[in-house]
Amino acid sequence: MQHGAVAEKVEAVLGNYKKNALFSLRERLALELAERMTHTRKRVTDKFFARLKRHFSDEELVELAAVIALENFRSKFNPVFGIEPNGFCPLPAVQGAAATAIQRFH
Repeated sequence: MQHGAVAEKVEAVLGNYKKNALFSLRERLALELAERMTHTRKRVTDKFFARLKRHFSDEELVELAAVIALENFRSKFNPVFGIEPNGFCPLPAVQGAAATAIQRFH
């Protein structure tokens, strides 16, 4: 990974990030926010938002939510027009999942 998390951390996301010592508390909270924003049956509750507010500024929360929302938007929008991933993520599990998803649209 050139400018982001080390590959070890990205691999760990596919596992149990909530208990993985590779992630700081802020990183775990950001990942949980992404999970809660992404999964239909999960919600950002008042209690969880209060936890976020203890560790992130208002500006940081707006930026996190915006980036997560953009990625969620792209994950729904791009397949409609056959926009395929550019292969930026070198993780085999991610590449396999992307290839499977692409096949459904062709």
